[in-house]
Amino acid sequence: MSKEGIAYEEPAIVNPPKDIIREDINMQYSLYITIFILIYYGSWILPGFIFFIYINEFFLSNFLDVGSFFSLFTELNPLIALITFPLVLIGCYLIRLLSVGITTKIFWRITEKISPSKSGIIPRNIRSKAANYYHLRSFMIKYGKNIFTKGAFPWLSNWFFKFVGSSKIGKGTTIEESVGSDKFIDIGKNCYIGVNSTLASHLVQGIFGNISYFEIKVGDNVTTAGMNQLGPGCEIHDNSYLLPLASTSKHSILKGGHNYYFGIPLRKIFKKKIMQYLGITKKDIERNENIEQAIKELKERKKKKIEPEEQSETEDDLEDTEDTEEVSEEGEVNEELKEEELNIDFTTSSAISRVNLKFLAVYLPIFWLAGLLISIYWYEYTKEGIMLSTLLFLPISILFMIYIFILGCLLFSKLILILVNLIHKPKEGIFLAEIRDTDYEFWMLRTAIRKITLWLLRNSPLTWLDMIAFKALGLEMDAGSHLNDAWCDAEFVKIGRKVLVGQGATVMSSMVIGKYLIIKKVIFDDYSMVGGHTTIAPGTIIGHDGVIGAISSTSYCQVLKDNWIYFGFPAIALKENKYAEERRDLIVKRDVDGEEKFELDYDVNIDEDKKKLIRLKEDKE
Repeated sequence: MSKEGIAYEEPAIVNPPKDIIREDINMQYSLYITIFILIYYGSWILPGFIFFIYINEFFLSNFLDVGSFFSLFTELNPLIALITFPLVLIGCYLIRLLSVGITTKIFWRITEKISPSKSGIIPRNIRSKAANYYHLRSFMIKYGKNIFTKGAFPWLSNWFFKFVGSSKIGKGTTIEESVGSDKFIDIGKNCYIGVNSTLASHLVQGIFGNISYFEIKVGDNVTTAGMNQLGPGCEIHDNSYLLPLASTSKHSILKGGHNYYFGIPLRKIFKKKIMQYLGITKKDIERNENIEQAIKELKERKKKKIEPEEQSETEDDLEDTEDTEEVSEEGEVNEELKEEELNIDFTTSSAISRVNLKFLAVYLPIFWLAGLLISIYWYEYTKEGIMLSTLLFLPISILFMIYIFILGCLLFSKLILILVNLIHKPKEGIFLAEIRDTDYEFWMLRTAIRKITLWLLRNSPLTWLDMIAFKALGLEMDAGSHLNDAWCDAEFVKIGRKVLVGQGATVMSSMVIGKYLIIKKVIFDDYSMVGGHTTIAPGTIIGHDGVIGAISSTSYCQVLKDNWIYFGFPAIALKENKYAEERRDLIVKRDVDGEEKFELDYDVNIDEDKKKLIRLKEDKE
């Protein structure tokens, strides 16, 4: 064991093999779509049957067929139908969520029996059963996760993850919306995982590198303030508090014990810095760590009777008391505070961009024409009447209608975008970001036209189909490349072959800084990779086999060399990209509190007959 600084290098490469295998990952799209259809269709059967029986056997005759309008509100049966309709609707919605959980759990268990999830490094340059089922489970959980977290009852997502078996989540724990935090985590009781905080049990190291897949273990009473990223294999012990953006590297250990952590990579900070950061006193921290005792003391003070002589204060004394009654210089809280005022209620809201009213003139015809396509489809589907076959294929028809509407929006958005680009051709450069500047106004118009279809696709059952819209709206992208829950500008971006853009990343070919709009082409060469929650600035060029790590950022017009790994704010070159040549049976754990690191041997997660193709401990000379 050796004492080191916060950052560390990966183990050195010793006598790497002469011929490094570089096999592309086998993405089994036909299997993915088959499982999705079965989960989707299976989730509609029971709620659809209940809703159909209710409408035909009760609601139709007791509400829709009532001859008098006043009878709807004066007779018993119409009133019951009116009251029960929303209840039945909500009930069917909840049954559908339950059905999604049940069907996903069935397939999840089947895959776990074939190739169980286990901690270890999965080589990404060698095709294996372990890699195939890792990707299959990652795809499988997405639909259920989206339908829960983006639905009417997002707090039920914890139940979904626990029921399916993808994660273990303790009682009283809140996990806010995140692109990750959906599998291979074990989190304790009364934890709060803030907005966009990601518990990433997997970390992809280059297109031909490794998948570090290790369970994340989080103790009780742990809080992450927001935008925190926890790497695979992390152990966060009880009563650990992470300030905003505090993020770990993989295999980090936080001892907790009412300690606070800050930075990238995070480190323990002293209480004096905490007080400066939060603007609080030492007593506030002590009170927070012993909240139950503080509440008890407040109640005891209220019970005490004030002696008569203590009440005979002068007016000057009262004025001094008023100045210090709420919060004294020592940081003591007002004795009149109630118990509920000491509790923190965590809430979140989604920021919705303000849309210029003049852009509605573009949206309305797009929606109207796309809606017309749905009307035509529904007429053809039901023109023979409602039969058994009509009901059996109704879930699939609903899925078709969703994508007919979205593809209709995409088609008409594309036509309008072509017209707009003929009027004013998009160009690179630096422009004034103000109204009446032609380049700025047309950039806003192009962005608004693209936004609606991309938003619809990202909230649809198959979110990964957004690449169709990206390509149709101007993004140059190879079919084998992937945007995993990442945002990307749809113009002046060129993505080569087998490029991977990680979860939560942002690729910007345009951005507004002060009063200027900057538009500059972004280029990703073949086999390059962008880590999760990384920001790519306009003009960035990433070379062949280049890698930029998670939670990093490039600067304007930065060039990342071929076959090199970059990391940081802004990104700096760390080392050559030789992940495919490294040993996979060795991991480095980091004790954050003790600022120490130590190495551990670990079994490689790959088929037994393929272990001879990778570098292991016994190969070391």
